[in-house]
Amino acid sequence: MEYGKEKRKERLEAYSLTTFGENFIHLTKKEQYIALTQMIMEEIVPKWKESLNKYSDKKKAYYFSAEYLMGRAFSNNLINMGYQSEIKEILKEYEINYNQIEEAEEDAGLGNGGLGRLAACFLDSAATLNYPLMGYGVRYQYGIFKQIFEDGFQVEKEDDWLKLGDPWSIKKLKDQVKVNFADGDVLAVPYDTPIIGYGGKTINTLRLWEAHAIHPFDFREFNEQNYDLAIKEKNKAEMISKVLYPNDTKDEGKILRLKQQYFFVSASLQDLVKKHLERYDTLENFHQFHSIQLNDTHPTVAIPEMMRIFTKEYKMDWEKSWNIVVNTFAYTNHTIMQEALEQWPVRLYQALLPEVYEMIEQINKTLIKDLQQRGISYEKIKHYKIIENDSIKMAYLAIYGTHSTNGVAKVHTDILKKRELHFWYKLYPERFQNKTNGITQRRWLLKANPELAEFITELLGSKLWITELNQLKKLEVYQEDKEVLKKFLKIKQKKKNQLAQYIKKQEGIEINPYSIFDIQIKRFHEYKRQLLNAFHILDLYYRIKQNPDLDIYNRTFIFGGKAAPGYQRAKGIIKYIHEIKNLINNDKEIQGKIKVVFITNYGVSYGEKLFSSADISEQISTAGKEASGTGNMKFMLNGTPTIGTLDGANIEIIEQAGQENNFIFGLQVEDIERMNLTYDPREYYEKVEGLKRVVDSLVDGTFNDGGTGIFKELYDSILKGTSWHRADEYYLLKDFESYRMAQKKVNDAYKNCQNWAKKCWINLSNAGNFSSDRTIEEYAEEIWRIKNYIF
Repeated sequence: MEYGKEKRKERLEAYSLTTFGENFIHLTKKEQYIALTQMIMEEIVPKWKESLNKYSDKKKAYYFSAEYLMGRAFSNNLINMGYQSEIKEILKEYEINYNQIEEAEEDAGLGNGGLGRLAACFLDSAATLNYPLMGYGVRYQYGIFKQIFEDGFQVEKEDDWLKLGDPWSIKKLKDQVKVNFADGDVLAVPYDTPIIGYGGKTINTLRLWEAHAIHPFDFREFNEQNYDLAIKEKNKAEMISKVLYPNDTKDEGKILRLKQQYFFVSASLQDLVKKHLERYDTLENFHQFHSIQLNDTHPTVAIPEMMRIFTKEYKMDWEKSWNIVVNTFAYTNHTIMQEALEQWPVRLYQALLPEVYEMIEQINKTLIKDLQQRGISYEKIKHYKIIENDSIKMAYLAIYGTHSTNGVAKVHTDILKKRELHFWYKLYPERFQNKTNGITQRRWLLKANPELAEFITELLGSKLWITELNQLKKLEVYQEDKEVLKKFLKIKQKKKNQLAQYIKKQEGIEINPYSIFDIQIKRFHEYKRQLLNAFHILDLYYRIKQNPDLDIYNRTFIFGGKAAPGYQRAKGIIKYIHEIKNLINNDKEIQGKIKVVFITNYGVSYGEKLFSSADISEQISTAGKEASGTGNMKFMLNGTPTIGTLDGANIEIIEQAGQENNFIFGLQVEDIERMNLTYDPREYYEKVEGLKRVVDSLVDGTFNDGGTGIFKELYDSILKGTSWHRADEYYLLKDFESYRMAQKKVNDAYKNCQNWAKKCWINLSNAGNFSSDRTIEEYAEEIWRIKNYIF
């Protein structure tokens, strides 16, 4: 049943009164947002049920992911359902600002970086393209953390995004299941959230599990006045779904992470098996109706867990079970960094998940037997072992236990095949394939940049690009059209003005909206090289001080991103950037030629403002270290050139938009492989003009690290190395001069307004290949073997 405006207003008032005891107009903005969402959900739920029913007897895909960086749902859902204009009208009649309602929604605290945002984009694309894809994960109460800065240091605070509840999710108590651990069982309670495809034809589900105690309250202990003991089991169980990626520098943190992984995987598999048996009364055809994608190694425990369920609980033959498991699961590898190829100590699995560990042991024995039958020698077999040196290698388990392993960009997949996982590739060449990541244009253009979206629709004479992003290619004909480019730059300036106002409000920093917005926003890690960016900024500052007439276009350098709580070096880099920021922003002599901003608590909603307003996109990771990146695609989609290395999806961006429309610098993968053992960073430290001065700022008293010693540690890591890595592991000093030259080219190119606009326009026009719609089509056809149905 479609509601008209008056009916919606009537329902809105009803929800306002029954939920908050007040008329809608008297509610706070957060309360108004909740009442609106409840009213909208009343319309969504019947369509949701209808959508799920149409796929009931079809093969479906399931995405197992430790994180989902969803962003705000309010506007995205209204746009996809086609309700936004009417809701705006209703609010206008109440004299309420729609943007204030939008801002009242908390970003869901379910993810951190690109892996989680990719999962969110995939869910959006699958629903839009009418593919049955369901997400499974954990309903974290506090997300990863809310980032604040104290004297430039990152401080982690709880992100209580659920303090007023989540009106988009529905608790499904009837589907709760028990998850068994050696130290006590817990209940997994599911919450379902609708994933609405553009046009509203398909509404899929994201099911997130919350951990609860089986016996949350011990009345006997309470009666004995042992109040802490009375709720001990409740606290212990609920800790599992409290925080995303708890610090695991101690065993307690490792155990909690392992519990999280097994908790959601076991609950999800129990859920699928139960529903499958209700319909088919046999598990032998399970793989014919279910395809499960493991988003990185976090959910890899699903492989032995399914073997446990099939062989222990349902007494199925091992070989038959293994065949079903391999044909059900597929694995996405998101990294080539050895330290990120997850491994678990055997002792933790034995202590916490003894039955699952038995399965892993048996899988390892089966693997060794398979290898022996293939004539592989004992010396070579040890390279394949899943259990080796008292560690369980989850990536190896994922490759052996699935029918598909995919990288997420061409160069990434090539490196996996040729280097990092070469021996596995030789064993199973048919299992390896590439699926270059993508982003959803509904979130990152239609919603984030409505001004540009409207202009594109006007030029193309159609909204088809919203579901077929390759339509953007038709815009290339306007690359020399002065009026079109003029209007594009006008839109870009409007977005820059909006961001400048928002930064002033949020950060208390006034920036020049007519300066070059140079933006690096991503998770903090050494290989992403925020430190290289910082060195260049400090070098530029020193050169301006030496030569006040230096030919430089005013520039605002914007950073955003979080460091993992236990990653001290990344946190040290954040502090260092803040020290540079304080030096530069407080120096009146440079007359505001450059300014530095470090935005607080970077997330999806802040990102929407940043991606749409950027002039230059910083994608400067060490070549061969970034698997793909999706931030680079979001910038490109909004008409922003890249300054970057030939790494990850940057390579494919250059192939599409041309190197002449971007700014490429630095070592390539092949260069690094050639110079690997001979590299001496001191050679560049001593010889590259200005470099020693900026590197020495870490230790010469220019900046204060609060007595932590972290700046000295950073300095030593670059020039001396440590016990676990060589000096300048990520080639900052080698790439510095090349990066500085590329930045000079950015400066010079920006002065030619027409040519700069053309570079931006060609990037935008060639962004079509980076839609997550294209990626999902490839997964559906080549890995999951599912069909899209339009009923």
